[in-house]
Amino acid sequence: MRMMLRWSVPVEKGNQMLKDGSMKAMIESAMEMLKPEASYFLPDHGLRSGMLFFDMKDTSEIPRIVEKLFQSGNAAVEVLPVMNAEDLKKGLAAL
Repeated sequence: MRMMLRWSVPVEKGNQMLKDGSMKAMIESAMEMLKPEASYFLPDHGLRSGMLFFDMKDTSEIPRIVEKLFQSGNAAVEVLPVMNAEDLKKGLAAL
């Protein structure tokens, strides 16, 4: 299932992570683990944030995915199912 992982790191923690290099390591680790089809990084509500779009085979993967972000970045995390245009077209055709 196509999922979106959205994360935000508090400002002070993000400042610390940039200084010690752990921000780069956290992002690289997430990219390696998820192999996203798309990734975006942005300031969101004043916080360093990112969105990764990836395939999740089973919901039991959620702890493995989010715990590194929680623990290394004190991040706020959301994992949401999403659709691309083809998915939406297929879903609407089934109505």
